[in-house]
Amino acid sequence: MATVYEIVQGLTQAAANVYDGALTEDGEPLTAGLQREEGNPLLDKRVMDGFNVRFFGDKMILSYQSEVQLKEVYANGFEGEIDQRLTDIVSFLKKECKKITGTSVSLKQEGEVDVRVESTSRVRSWVTAIKTYIIENADSETVPQYSDEKRVEESWKTFLNQGGWKGKRPDNDTRKKGSEVEKK
Repeated sequence: MATVYEIVQGLTQAAANVYDGALTEDGEPLTAGLQREEGNPLLDKRVMDGFNVRFFGDKMILSYQSEVQLKEVYANGFEGEIDQRLTDIVSFLKKECKKITGTSVSLKQEGEVDVRVESTSRVRSWVTAIKTYIIENADSETVPQYSDEKRVEESWKTFLNQGGWKGKRPDNDTRKKGSEVEKK
């Protein structure tokens, strides 16, 4: 069983290998499921898109961003198309991670895709999509455990117990009385 560190290392290296213009060992263009890989790069309009991976405990958060036209947004199936693009990226990351580390990675989708479309003008718009996956085959002992409990350090507790900012002044405070009060 692989540790979380090894899986994270493999997935981040797989994501780093997908830069624009990346080639496989055979000299062919690398395809990860992005829009910029479609069509002829010399003749077609270039689409700017890309993705990012981040990790939180045993979860991988995949972010995708791309330029879109409003007619694409209003067409039927836009969210499904973006979801399929994220699925293609994840399948590429799994294959590439297996090549890099030698162990397979199992990612389980958690929740639905979160798609957000924003525009800067009547001409330019972009889409940002986020999807969360659980890393299933990670060693459970190495996954950090998080709690929702809010802890206050002991020094802050004593500070607050003494009255906080409005408490009694210490003996070594030589300022004039009232000088610590903000002037309005």
